[in-house]
Amino acid sequence: MNTAVDFTALKSRQMATWASGDYAVIGTTLQIVGEQLAEACDLRCDETVLDVAAGNGNATLAAARRGCRVTSTDYVSTLLERGEERARAERLPVSFRTADAEALPFAEASFDAVLSTFGVMFTPNQDQAAAELARVCRPGGRIGLANWTPEGFIGQLFKTLGRHLPPPPGVQPPVLWGVESHLHELFADSAARIEVTRRHFNFRYRSAAHFIEVFRTWYGPVHKAFAALPAEWAPALEQDMAELLESLNHAGPDSLVVPSEYLEVVITRR
Repeated sequence: MNTAVDFTALKSRQMATWASGDYAVIGTTLQIVGEQLAEACDLRCDETVLDVAAGNGNATLAAARRGCRVTSTDYVSTLLERGEERARAERLPVSFRTADAEALPFAEASFDAVLSTFGVMFTPNQDQAAAELARVCRPGGRIGLANWTPEGFIGQLFKTLGRHLPPPPGVQPPVLWGVESHLHELFADSAARIEVTRRHFNFRYRSAAHFIEVFRTWYGPVHKAFAALPAEWAPALEQDMAELLESLNHAGPDSLVVPSEYLEVVITRR
């Protein structure tokens, strides 16, 4: 299936998507996920840690706060700038480098731990990305991931977007990284052990309309979806998003709290 996909062109479009809006506005709300992943990976002071597809640096900061020597990477340089601003504010020594998750510019076994929170799961060539994570992690090291599941809110949100703006044919959906059996396939040759914990992150907004406004303005995939649709089609997407949000809202009519399931994954490198 992958041979029929133009990964170079697809990646170029993805870069434009994630560079649109300002993911940091959304990303900073997810900081707890990076903190929990750092604990799950049992990061130690002075360990070398690579954050892949780091966005604005949630896992980066979590590792640096634990005394690790961290390199933060993403293929969107403006996102790395947001992470650098945060690290500087906390006086955390972090190295930032623009890099493609499918072609990491590091030698084999360079890092004690390799992390990615809701990042590497969006790479178009999933097999290549998994191989790169494993390649740069030392034997006995840990690969820590946080990946949205297909059944969770974000997985359902992407399905909703796909009904209005179908994804490119032949491309594996990102939420496959949130399927345990798929992870075993991706890391079959490199993992000594794969530990998976199902967790939930709570999106907290004033209302469904508030969530849609924020994501339409700042979150690249939603921002680009609305921009690509004819103006007369946008209300239908808004309505579908609102219905999904309201069906999952735990806060009652006066606020919005929507849990979104994700897999917290710790892979021990063979």
